[in-house]
Amino acid sequence: MMKSGKIAITGVGETPFLRKGEEHVMQMMTRASLAAIADAGLRPADIDGYIINKYAGHPSEEVAHAIGAGQKRFSAVTDSAGGTATSGDALRLAQLAIEAGLCKHVLVPYAIRSTKPGGVYAFHAREPQKAGLEMPAGFFGQPTYFASMANRYAHEYGMTEEEQAALPMTYRAWAAITPSAQRRDPMDLAAYRASPMISTPLRVADCCLTTDGGGAYVVSSVEYARDLPHPVVAVQGLGLGYNNYPHGVLFSQKPCTFEFPGRESAAQAYAMAGVDPKDLDLAQVYDGFTISALVQTEMLGLCDVGEAPRFYAAGHAMPGGKMPINTSGGHMSGGYVPGMNLLIEAVRQLRGGEGARQVADARLCAIAGLGGNNHSTTILARM
Repeated sequence: MMKSGKIAITGVGETPFLRKGEEHVMQMMTRASLAAIADAGLRPADIDGYIINKYAGHPSEEVAHAIGAGQKRFSAVTDSAGGTATSGDALRLAQLAIEAGLCKHVLVPYAIRSTKPGGVYAFHAREPQKAGLEMPAGFFGQPTYFASMANRYAHEYGMTEEEQAALPMTYRAWAAITPSAQRRDPMDLAAYRASPMISTPLRVADCCLTTDGGGAYVVSSVEYARDLPHPVVAVQGLGLGYNNYPHGVLFSQKPCTFEFPGRESAAQAYAMAGVDPKDLDLAQVYDGFTISALVQTEMLGLCDVGEAPRFYAAGHAMPGGKMPINTSGGHMSGGYVPGMNLLIEAVRQLRGGEGARQVADARLCAIAGLGGNNHSTTILARM
């Protein structure tokens, strides 16, 4: 098991989250990286390590050149997808590099241009199993995959339309008090029901946003972090789980398609941090779709299995609730930069000073990152 409290997130930065932007991925990564470095009180010359997301499409030397960095001493690429890569896998690699003495300050940049030709659907369009077997039958596209999960979940545990609607309504309530959120217009049950049906039972409101945007963060040792401008936000716990199903068959061949490896990652993270779910002050949950956020809420131990729809319907995750979740609107209302904006929001909440959406006395936050066939749980703590 990795050691707790050895590394800290010392700087965070992001671009605006836009329905359609004009910048390319490299431009957004550069802007977010420079913002994160400045937020850490560092200069580009201080960055000597890089963790690159393989789906961003730009190697570390391009990032280093763009930001005017100093000598590169370490680089690595995350071999996972979605929120696992940005909020879990990258932190593990950063800690290994820093503890080994390979570098001092690690930059983790990421950006997504969802409005490029093919959009996020292109991720699965390249998989031959889907092209040969699933697409001809019309089983294609993330809303379709996750709709099948929602139907299976509702069959096993029960879920009314009102209970399903409670989750996107909760996240929209947080977005409404977040100035940088992409969607801030109010959502009540009538507005939810007016949202077009995409794949039964998922409406547009049950799906993550289409976003052009980027984010980045800097990781340093806790010792260095104590000399930097912000309160120390340390990685107390970190766990990763895998199920080894390739993405090409994951959504149709796995015995239970909504059984992500989140219980494994959560158990590792809680053990490393020496805490359990009742110790958390808030959480950030990867919300590609309503159903994926529901089951991850359960996997974090925030409610019993099969009870997440009732948990959200009771208002527990709302502003003022007993367990605030996705306090900047998440991916469904805040912006979809997979995993990245959730981690950045966790850091900001633990630093304090987030105005109307600030969770009082926030000191411990869990971040659930979903990558389909992999999952991460990260626990951050204000020291």
